[in-house]
Order: sequence, then C-alpha cells, then structure tokens
Amino acid sequence: MKIVTLIENTDGGTGLHSEHGLSVYIETEKHKVLVDAGSSEKACENAKSLGIDLSMVDSLVLSHGHYDHSGGILPFTECNCKAHIYMQKSAGYDYVADHDEKEESDNKMQYGGIDKIRYIGIDKKILSLPQLRALTMEEGEIYKIDDELQIFSGIKGNRFSPKGNSKLYKLEDGQVKQDDFVHEECLAVFAEGKKLLFSGCAHNGIVNILDRYKELYGCDPDYVFSGFHMMKDGEYDEEDLAIIKGTAEELKKKETVYYSGHCTSQAGFDILKEILGEQLQYMHSGTIVNI
Repeated sequence: MKIVTLIENTDGGTGLHSEHGLSVYIETEKHKVLVDAGSSEKACENAKSLGIDLSMVDSLVLSHGHYDHSGGILPFTECNCKAHIYMQKSAGYDYVADHDEKEESDNKMQYGGIDKIRYIGIDKKILSLPQLRALTMEEGEIYKIDDELQIFSGIKGNRFSPKGNSKLYKLEDGQVKQDDFVHEECLAVFAEGKKLLFSGCAHNGIVNILDRYKELYGCDPDYVFSGFHMMKDGEYDEEDLAIIKGTAEELKKKETVYYSGHCTSQAGFDILKEILGEQLQYMHSGTIVNI
C-alpha cells in the first residue's frame, strides 16, 4: 500500500508545487483514491511529476467543504470523469471566514454582523458534476464504498477542539452562524492487514475524531494522515499551548503513527513532535509512505 502527499503547504525540498491546501493519494491492491484535491490544479501537476496517473483513480473523498481541499476537483475531472466524488451534502453550503487584512482576496464580502469576511467554500460547479455522490448520513451510520473503503462523520465531543474554528462560519437562513463542521467526513481504509484513517483538517478535533473511530470500529487505527488545524497568526497563548500539548498527550497513549501537516503549521507540529517523537511525521508535498 502506498500513500503519497500530492500537495501540502511545503515542498520539503522536493521541488514540487506547494500551496495552502492538501491532497493525498492512496493506492491499495483494489483501489486508487484521492482524499481532497488541494486548492488548485497544482495537485494534478504534482501527480504527473510523481508518475501518478490520476485517470486511474476510482474514488475522491472530500473531507469538508473548504476551497483549500476542493479547489483541485474541477481540474481533476478534466483527466478523470469516472471517479465517484464523495462528500457530505452539507459540504456544498456557503462557508466563510474572518478576512485577514494582510491577505489579498477576491472573495471579500459584507454579511450580517460581520463586515469583513471571505468565501472559503467549494466552487458550486462541483455540485453539478454527474459523478458526485452527496451523502446525508444518519447518526451512527457508516457509508461503505466496500469493505476496504468506508466513510464516517457524526463526530461529537469537544476534547481539545481547535481554537481556530472560532473564525469560521456558515451562511444559513440569511445569517452568519458559527460553523459546526457537520460537513466534515473521514475515510477509514482497511487494506493489506492495516487500518488507516484520513481526515483533512480535523476541524472537529483529532482526539474527537479518534474517539468516533473507536466508537464505530472498536479499535484505534494503525496510521492517521491529517492536518490538525493548529495554525495561528502570531504567538500561541497559554490556552493554545494547553490544547496542543493535551492533544499530543492523548495521541501518545495510542500505538498509532501520525502523519500531519497543512493546517497543523510548523510551529504546532514542532510542539507535538516534542511529545510524540517518532510517532509523528511531517507530510510535505511529495512525501511517500509505503505500508
């Protein structure tokens, strides 16, 4: 089994494209899968540079409804119009964030009580793709593509939830509301005797996602590939540090190996690494993991 980070915020010296986004390619004996597609066509370009034929991908799983994970979907469909695209139906709703004055954006808007926000949702053209499978899952439900690939959502709990979520919203009924991330979904892979868990940003908190995984499957995964959403402009305060260190202590209790990057940030990763050691590895653009 092979897992390749097609794109991430850093290139790790590979010379490949990097961008604020994430896309991971998974190859098993039965499947070729993408989890997310990055912000743009650059994930597809990196795949070509790495010798990965995206036309052979059979499934694309969108972890949640943000542009930095969905922006490469339409470019992907230019070379592959057959792969099923799985996302929560609610991932197609309107998602916005506080606008950073330092960031240039064509998506600035005024809405409700927040006068400077920017659209961070998916391109609505994705919703018209014939290969789209928009899921509405009941509590406790697992969507089984087959015995090897399974999708779950319904993550609850607030243990060590990311503080950065406080700046993320959804537009609903003419109002700006806090995003509750019901649109987040995870992919569980059971292949070649191993159990793998893939998430995008773990907005619901990686500890809560792992709680949900254990609730559904009665065990912990062998490997996790996910951003942990610990990035922050400026220095971490005491509450930030308590969340990051508390997360690391919880992760360390398991025998799981973690690969992380993207929204974890280098600063967050470094703090986690001090506690987790070799149990945590960074996933740059072009990182290849053979399991």
